[in-house]
Amino acid sequence: MKPASAADWISGARLRTLPLAIAPVALGTGAAIVASDPGVYHPVRALLALLVALFLQVGVNYANDYSDGIRGTDKFRIGPARLTGAGAAKPRTVLTVALAFFGLAAVAGLLLVILTQYWWLLLVGVVAIGAAWLYTGGKKPYGYFGLGELFVFVFFGLVATMGTTYVQVGRINLESWLSGIAIGLIACAVLMVNNLRDIVPDKTAGKRTLAVLIGPIWGRVAFCVFLLVPFVIAGFFALFYPLGFLTLFVLLLALPACIITVTGRTAGELILALKLTSLAALAYGVLLALAFAL
Repeated sequence: MKPASAADWISGARLRTLPLAIAPVALGTGAAIVASDPGVYHPVRALLALLVALFLQVGVNYANDYSDGIRGTDKFRIGPARLTGAGAAKPRTVLTVALAFFGLAAVAGLLLVILTQYWWLLLVGVVAIGAAWLYTGGKKPYGYFGLGELFVFVFFGLVATMGTTYVQVGRINLESWLSGIAIGLIACAVLMVNNLRDIVPDKTAGKRTLAVLIGPIWGRVAFCVFLLVPFVIAGFFALFYPLGFLTLFVLLLALPACIITVTGRTAGELILALKLTSLAALAYGVLLALAFAL
């Protein structure tokens, strides 16, 4: 097979997952504006938090490519080919790129810690990078034992959202808590529909995701719950923030994603649902953040 091209490496970064990094930082920043004095903003801290999230997301994508590839899991893969599994890049090269992005996340996080003087956040950073690696890496990756959604909820929901708020204002408010729960659930929905697509090859490869453990029917039910409960939270915020109702328009993306996931049977249909859910995550995060900020 010919060596990986630039397009292959960009594909390996899985750009469609980046909304899961952007949305919680947007929400955390909106919640920080609520908690700040009028006219007080922390754009540098918000930017550094965004860089940490983006670098971690890309790093974990390459790390998954490497780990699944050397385990042979991707030999049964249905979706787009991976760099390692397809033999387009040497495993060591993919690992090096993954570690480089983890390093960039660490540098951005260190700058944020120096700026805020919240030194205990270094431990949070170490745990976050460790969780990113151990999703599919190590001897007993938790992603192979049905725990992926739990860790995604914690780190791409609660930690990312509340952490962004904390580094800007030094405290956590209700807006940060609830919006962190909401975006964490949407992140779980993204992972669930991705794993529903791969349920047969994952089962063949011995990868016991939550979708494999609970089966396709309950997996589809879980997806709809993960994706729709956040709109209950958005409805609650709409009672207090005039622009909060705009977030409910994201149902125009979420409801079709639910319908496609429940009725679809082909990989192509579930990939479409995955794309709609990722867009819903970004739109939800940006619109609710704007409702907080304005």
